[in-house]
Parts: sequence; C-alpha cells; structure tokens
Amino acid sequence: MQLFSHDTKADALGLCPFFAGLSRGELHELAKRTEDLEVEAGKVLAREGATGSEFFVIVEGDVSVTKNGQELRSLGPGDFFGEIALIEDRPRTATVTAKTPLRFFVLTRQNFRSLLQQQPELEEKVMHALEERVRATEQV
Repeated sequence: MQLFSHDTKADALGLCPFFAGLSRGELHELAKRTEDLEVEAGKVLAREGATGSEFFVIVEGDVSVTKNGQELRSLGPGDFFGEIALIEDRPRTATVTAKTPLRFFVLTRQNFRSLLQQQPELEEKVMHALEERVRATEQV
C-alpha cells in the first residue's frame, strides 16, 4: 500500500541531517526502499531495550517518546526516530507510542544496506552523518 509519493518521502528524508548530503536522485532511491504504514493511537512503534532495525519518518499524527516511563517529548509530522538502528544492532533508547492515529513510512536496516551495496558511493556520505548522530546521542 503506497500512501505517500516518492517526492513527499524524498522531501522528508532530505530534512534528516544524516541524509542532507544526498542528491535529489539519491533521496528518491532511498524513498523507493521505504514502506508506508498507518497505525491507530496506542500502538508502540519502538520499545525501550528492544533491538531495533527500523528508521521511522512521521507524515501525519503524533507520538510520545518515553524513557523509564517518563515522557521526554512528543514528535509530529516531519520528525523522525530510530536512525541509529540503520547502522547498529543495539537496544532502543526509548519507547515510542502513537498518541494519535499515525501515518508514517519506515526504512529497514536490510533495505538501507541493500541500497548501500548497490550504490557504495552513498555509504561514505550517510555513514559519516550517522556516526555523528550516534556520538551526539551517547553524550546525552
């Protein structure tokens, strides 16, 4: 089921700091590898402590981000989470739950790595930015 155009997805992906170095064409290639989803309020998308392998971009709706049961923040349209899961097999640092009906798209680690294998020139661009994000997250 496709909910969003590749242009919509490419625009959203381009706003993510670690994809900012990609060309429009590269963003479109990345967008083609995503899956569109809808969930109802209350659905847990990521659970603190569980191993993650997906990166999420919110198109419509809001989520709550909690750690140790305490809400840290809310995210909404244009926000994203789970990017570290694209490069590292590590536990999620927070739980993310849909506060409202949610429309979003997901990029899995498998689809992301498949693209990097097919277009190795993207790997350096993306990996540098992702490593910066991992370091910043570890300092928090």
